[in-house]
Amino acid sequence: MAVVRVLVPLAPGFEELELVAPVDLLRRAGAEVTLASVDGAQLVVGRTGMVLRAERTMDEVQGETYDLVLLPGGPAVAALRKDARVLGFVRAAATRDGWLGAICAAPLVLKDAGVLPAAYTAHDSCLGELPSAQLSQRTVVAGRVVTSRGAGTAIDFGLALVSSLFGPAKAEEVRQAIMA
Repeated sequence: MAVVRVLVPLAPGFEELELVAPVDLLRRAGAEVTLASVDGAQLVVGRTGMVLRAERTMDEVQGETYDLVLLPGGPAVAALRKDARVLGFVRAAATRDGWLGAICAAPLVLKDAGVLPAAYTAHDSCLGELPSAQLSQRTVVAGRVVTSRGAGTAIDFGLALVSSLFGPAKAEEVRQAIMA
């Protein structure tokens, strides 16, 4: 099997659990995950002050292809929504049948890119812009788009991404390994 490549645009104010949990689970499954700084900084500060090191910048990954574009939520979503490079990667993934993952407020990025599916969930703070969010669902898989409600559903979200990219057996293997 070819290496599964994942791009995570990383902007200041990212919600830590929504980034770290799915990235950890994807890496356990064997994905090659790249954290790419939106503002070019190597060290990026999350919503609660956790500092993560970006491996690359969004400028450095231009022209590359990824199997999944993973969008964490939190206040960082405002920067993701305004970034043409992020929107370009999201649209490119949708155009070539890649996968998209968006948690918390990040489905707003999918909306802005014009690729939000009919069935999705999001954080309830987004209902003004995402009135059809299925808030009763922790995670929704619609076609090749996986959405989730927020930090409290980050493990479910990560396992849904693993299942989507690697199959249910791999997701079950990872779930058992972390005792979820």
